Amino acid sequence: MPEFHAEPYLHLAGLSHKSALIAWGAFYFKTRSRQRWKLVDDHDLRHVHPPRRESIGARSDPYGPARVNVYDGSGALVSTTFTETTNFCWVTGLSPNTEYRYEVIVKDEPWGADERWDWVRGSEQGLVQRGGRYVNRFCTHPDPAAEPAGAFTFMVIGDYGTGILRSTPTRRQYEVAQAMQLAFEQHDVRAIITTGDNIYAGHRILGIPIGATGDEDDDWFFTFFQPYRYMLNRIPVYPCIGNHDSAETEDRDDREQLLDNLYLRERIASDEASGRASVDPGLFYRFRYGRDVEFICIDTSKEDFFRGKRLYEYPKHWEWVDQTLAPDAAARWKFVFCHHPPFCAGPNHHNTDRMEALLPLFTRAGVRLVFNGHEHNFQHSRHNGIDYLITGAGSKLDKTPPDHFAGAHTVSWSNHAHFLLVTVQGKTITIRVIGEMDGTELRDVPRFTPAGESISGPIVLQL
Repeated sequence: MPEFHAEPYLHLAGLSHKSALIAWGAFYFKTRSRQRWKLVDDHDLRHVHPPRRESIGARSDPYGPARVNVYDGSGALVSTTFTETTNFCWVTGLSPNTEYRYEVIVKDEPWGADERWDWVRGSEQGLVQRGGRYVNRFCTHPDPAAEPAGAFTFMVIGDYGTGILRSTPTRRQYEVAQAMQLAFEQHDVRAIITTGDNIYAGHRILGIPIGATGDEDDDWFFTFFQPYRYMLNRIPVYPCIGNHDSAETEDRDDREQLLDNLYLRERIASDEASGRASVDPGLFYRFRYGRDVEFICIDTSKEDFFRGKRLYEYPKHWEWVDQTLAPDAAARWKFVFCHHPPFCAGPNHHNTDRMEALLPLFTRAGVRLVFNGHEHNFQHSRHNGIDYLITGAGSKLDKTPPDHFAGAHTVSWSNHAHFLLVTVQGKTITIRVIGEMDGTELRDVPRFTPAGESISGPIVLQL
C-alpha cells in the first residue's frame, strides 16, 4: 500500500437542455500505522501535492491541461472542450433530451477510469476496491420552449450532511444514501433537490459547534462526495441553504464553500445577469425542466445568529422573490424549495416566523408544491390548495412524534429517515417517501394521520 493515494472524482455539476458543466478533482489519503487510511486535511495538502491547498471545487488549482470529450449514442464524438486553468469546463452545443457519454482526460490520461477505491466502514475503515466504476453518462434536459418529454423523476433530500463514518439511531446518512443509489439505478432519475443543511458541524459542546463545519474541502468527502459518488457524475444537484450551512447556527459560514464545491457561481452567473438568480449574500435561483416544470430556490436562512432578518427579506432579494413569484401560466408545475417550513407540527420546530409573507406570493404564482427541511422527520401539510412537504431526515432523525397538527394543517407524518422519489407525468405527480432498504429492496416508510391512522402507498397530487 503506498504512503499516499489520490482518489479521483467526477462531477456533473450543471446541466441544461443544451449544455453540461463537467468537473473533476481528487481527495488525498495517507496510510497510518497498521496500514490504516486517513483523509488528508486541506491544510496538509501542500506537503502531499505542493503547492495545492484545495482538492475540489471551482477555485481549486488545475491538475494539469485537460479536455472533455462528449460522445452521442452512436459513439460519435460531438464535442471536445479544453482547459488549462480550471478543473471544470462547460460543454455546449448539445441537443435537448439526449443521452451522451463523456470522458475527462488530464495530462493525456483518463481521469477516474478503471475500478475505483471507495471508503468502507467497519472496524478497519478505509479505501478498498469493491467493483465501483464510473459510468459517465448523462441526459440533457428537455427544451423549455418545446413540448413536454414524458415523465420526469427527481429525488429530494434534506438535513443529510452528517457524514457516513458511523451510524447512530439519529444519524442515518449512509443507509439513506444506499437507498438513493438503488432508486437511481432502478428509475430514470434526472436530478437531486436538497432542502438545506447540506453539511453539519462535527459536534457541539454546551450548544457551541466545535470541529469541522464544512468550510474546507476535506469536510465534504464523508458528507457528500463519497455517499453520492456514483450519482454525482451523472445528474446535477440543486441545493438550497439551511441554518447549518450558514453562520446562523454554525461557528463559521459554509455558504462560500458550498458555492465553490457545487460550482453554483459558474452555474448561475448568466442567470443573475438576466434576473433569474440573486446571490451575495444568499442563494436564490430558478430553473426549468422542459416546458412544464419550474423550480424556485429561496434562501430562508439568516446571515448569522445576531441578525434577525431572513435573507429573502432583504430588499434586493425580496424584489427578486416578488418578480419570480409573479402570476405566470408558462409552467404547468411550479415547485418551491427552501429550508425553513411555513408549516411544521414539531416536535422541535413549529411554523417558521415571518414565512407567512411568502404564502400569498405562492398562491399568486400558482405554486403547487413546496419542499422544506429543518425538522428531522417527514410531514405533509396542505393549505390553500398548496401541498407542503418537510423532508428533513436524510440523515438527522428525531423519533419524537409531532404535536402541533392543527396549526400546521398536517395531512400525514413519519418519523423515519428517508428521501423523496418524485415523478411528474402530465397532470399527475406521484411522491414516494422512501426509507432505509429492506434487504435489497426499496421500502416506503409508514405514515400516519394526526389521529394516528396508518397510511400506505404514495402521495398522488393532481392539477
